[in-house]
Amino acid sequence: MAASEQVEVELKFDVDPGHVAPDLRALPGVVSATAPETFSLDATYFDTENLDLAGNRITMRRRTGGTDQGWHLKRPTDIPGTRRELHVGFDEAPADGDVPEALVTPVLALTRCRPLTPVAVISTTRTVTRLLGVDDEPLAELAEDLVTTQSLLPGGHSQQWAEWEFELLSGGTGKLLKAADKVLRAGGGRSSSSASKLARAIGSTPTVHKPRLSKRPTALELVITDIAMHRNSLIAYDPLVREDAEDAVHQMRVSCRRLRSVLSGYPTVLDAERTAHIGAELKLLARILGDARDSEVQLELDQSLLRGENASPELLAALAGAETRTHDRAIRAAHAAMSSKRYFTLLDSVDALLASPPPGPDAELPATEVVDKAIAKSRKHIHKAQAELAGLTEGSDEWQEQLHTIRKRAKRLRYSIDATEPLNKKKYRAIGAVAKKIQSALGDHNDIRINRAQLATIVEDGKLSAADMFIVGRLDARLEAASDRAVAEYRRAAKDL
Repeated sequence: MAASEQVEVELKFDVDPGHVAPDLRALPGVVSATAPETFSLDATYFDTENLDLAGNRITMRRRTGGTDQGWHLKRPTDIPGTRRELHVGFDEAPADGDVPEALVTPVLALTRCRPLTPVAVISTTRTVTRLLGVDDEPLAELAEDLVTTQSLLPGGHSQQWAEWEFELLSGGTGKLLKAADKVLRAGGGRSSSSASKLARAIGSTPTVHKPRLSKRPTALELVITDIAMHRNSLIAYDPLVREDAEDAVHQMRVSCRRLRSVLSGYPTVLDAERTAHIGAELKLLARILGDARDSEVQLELDQSLLRGENASPELLAALAGAETRTHDRAIRAAHAAMSSKRYFTLLDSVDALLASPPPGPDAELPATEVVDKAIAKSRKHIHKAQAELAGLTEGSDEWQEQLHTIRKRAKRLRYSIDATEPLNKKKYRAIGAVAKKIQSALGDHNDIRINRAQLATIVEDGKLSAADMFIVGRLDARLEAASDRAVAEYRRAAKDL
């Protein structure tokens, strides 16, 4: 289904009904303005029974009338005053049909298995004036709206108000937006009392978890703050993974692992028995995402190695072709998992944990005390693994596996220290930097080991020409040198742990 998306940059003002907007033709860059046009817009807004969309400042509507009638999904961005708007026309999704999949998929992490139903109807009489620049370039448009709403929620009521919306178009600039804000306020505009027409119609408030630490936080406060932060990150990357955005799988997998590391790294802060199932489900999800991420890494490594090499189509297919197929299968598996009831139940469980955290025996201890113990324990585990490594033959399978164990423990330490970021302690950041160096170096070493094994499999297959075999030998030599450098970097970093 075809869907178009744009970033909407606008100003909103409350005004008295019937108040005439000021003339904006004197704004910087404006050469002329179109004659005002009036439209009748009728919109039905959809949400879950829990108002999962409205609570996250998202609106989903079906609107008739105007120049962009159709289905719309509006989501906030990290930039104040801007929103991402996804639009599907009625030619693609009829007005009398269900909400189109193109709008449902990006918000599945919020709506989950809950049905979407109408929550409000809003009728707007809109008068639009477009501001033009040189050669009639569209700069912005002012919409003077008279709004009538009816909430469809239990106990809902009707309202009517007037507002102005000033939206930048393709030729508009921040300078124009700033000047318009000043002129419209001077002309009678007041700061909007609500983020959207829907929010005002139904009276919803944001439900995004944003806990704050006290001056002397307890361990429970710190853990819940971290869980909320990583939960929000996971939710944010979910739609990006579904659209195969660059690096999205990696970042969502990191969010899963960090969520799990908070539970496993501070097991006495929350009731371990009541949170064990969440940790197990996060581990599974991270593994599924990991299959897709690992194939991404191998593809990037293959492409880097082959750059500048005169490889035959057969060698390209043997290296990148097989990995591409593996990656495509892994992505499909990840998408399927992320559309399952099991995944949505996991998200519900994390939200329930945030809403009512089950305290463990150390919940009320000072956060720094619990953190110090967790870091000391994690460092001890790494030192023990390093001692075992020293007794193994370098290069042996056992030695390689032990390096991988050290990497995983360093990553666990790093994530535990990342959880202390709200405490803003330099001593934790210093240890975290060392753990990151160890994890990064041994991660590179492990990726190279996998890639060299792939090259060995290709050689054993015996289907390559002599010229390609020579190239493979050269690639393997480069990988071996890179592996040695990674191990050397690990050893340098390990001295500081």
